[in-house]
Amino acid sequence: MNTERIRPGHAGAGRSSPTLEDIATAAGVSRSTASRAINGGDRVSPQAQAAVDAAVVELGYTPNRAARSLVTRRTSSIALVIPEPDIRIMADPFFAVIITGITDALRETDVQLVLLMSRIGDDSGRALRYLRGGHVDGAIVVSHHEADPWSTSLPGTGLPTVFVGRPWDAQPGVTYVDTDNYQGGRLAARHLAAQGRSRVGTVAGPPDMTAAADRLAGWREGLREAGLPEGPVAHGDFTTAGGRAAALRLLEEAPELDGVFAASDLMALGVIEAVREQGRSVPEDVAVVGYDDHALAATAVPPLTTVTQPMQAMAAKACEMLLEEIDTPGVHPAPCVYPAQLVVRESSGAAPAPAS
Repeated sequence: MNTERIRPGHAGAGRSSPTLEDIATAAGVSRSTASRAINGGDRVSPQAQAAVDAAVVELGYTPNRAARSLVTRRTSSIALVIPEPDIRIMADPFFAVIITGITDALRETDVQLVLLMSRIGDDSGRALRYLRGGHVDGAIVVSHHEADPWSTSLPGTGLPTVFVGRPWDAQPGVTYVDTDNYQGGRLAARHLAAQGRSRVGTVAGPPDMTAAADRLAGWREGLREAGLPEGPVAHGDFTTAGGRAAALRLLEEAPELDGVFAASDLMALGVIEAVREQGRSVPEDVAVVGYDDHALAATAVPPLTTVTQPMQAMAAKACEMLLEEIDTPGVHPAPCVYPAQLVVRESSGAAPAPAS
């Protein structure tokens, strides 16, 4: 190795930062070897790699991303695809938590996150063209609907893709992270029955989303297990306003209801609003159970009994699985499904579980 070191900030006349040639000189290797070592190419000996790494640290060299992409054929960016209206993405804390989980997982990497908001039946074609155009190394898709093309179009492109939430008709090799939504709906039904509620209904989510369909199916199974008849069902859109409107329809159809399961915490808040508008109270007249365990569930009035969905952990896991697919082409991690757990608070009329 060349023992004459070049000082940072003095890598040649008139230059304030070191160049690739400076790194090669300091490491005692050729320019092409230095380039391969920095940009992730092969055919670099361990000794040369170590020398280049040491020179990079000593001189404070910042690699040229464009040059790196030519060698690795990577962009060092991934896309988060959310096929929902802009207003819902900005208003629903679910999406903020998802973004936080992904960015946390990327914190120790050089990978950047690109956000693609593609409305249903609107500009999905444009987003697909972007994803197929080599602008990103992979994609995470969240909040997808049955009519969306993502689960059928993206896997065929060879672009590494991970879904947050089980996609419709998931094929072998499709990677996703989810919670056990069926079990979550079942737990909600059994809990309300255990509180002595016998006339119960549900505000289900959009029927074109697997999470909503699975929660509804689990709810019905829980009612059967508890020996209760299947009560009325009204569908909402996972928003507070949608939950309120659906709950008003439920209460008009069955004013004797004494329990409601809402398939999201935001909709559960709408249910509470609707019950109060009818001159009734929660939980004395109507017990309410939500789903997600958002931060807002614990501060609701009354505090909301809910089924957990560890959104931040799910998002981080999806990101880790995607990076694994990118780093190891052809490898598809097995789906990861988190167990459902019930968090008991005052809205269901039960004493909250003691703190552990």
